[in-house]
Amino acid sequence: MRAVAIAAVVIAAAATAVWAQERTPAPAGAEVYIISPKDGATVSSPVTIQFGLKGMGVAPAGVKFENSGHHHLLIDTDAPTDASLPLPTSDNVRHFGKGQTEASIELKPGKHTLQLLLGDQNHTPHNPPVISKKITITVK
Repeated sequence: MRAVAIAAVVIAAAATAVWAQERTPAPAGAEVYIISPKDGATVSSPVTIQFGLKGMGVAPAGVKFENSGHHHLLIDTDAPTDASLPLPTSDNVRHFGKGQTEASIELKPGKHTLQLLLGDQNHTPHNPPVISKKITITVK
């Protein structure tokens, strides 16, 4: 029985090592931001969102270039608490893995928060995370 327990611990540790990958470093001063719409804006749906990036380049998902990544738009949600894991895909976390710097998205009427988070070639936030200020918009 003890051997089974030890084997389980060893297997769990090995699985953790496989899933835990070293995070891609972000250069000092790197910044991602929402160009448009502006914080507090009232807009119509579909909403066109323009992404801005300073100090890094944009590269598609799966492509590894130093000091680069691709955009993820967080809608009505907070940034993930564990930045060592790849970002999930959902209605609240939109991936722009082709290197897009602009998107047109449908949003229901009401208040919404928007925030950008840059991900590396594996959709994992950089170290430190390159994340924008969260803005609030109202869709009429």
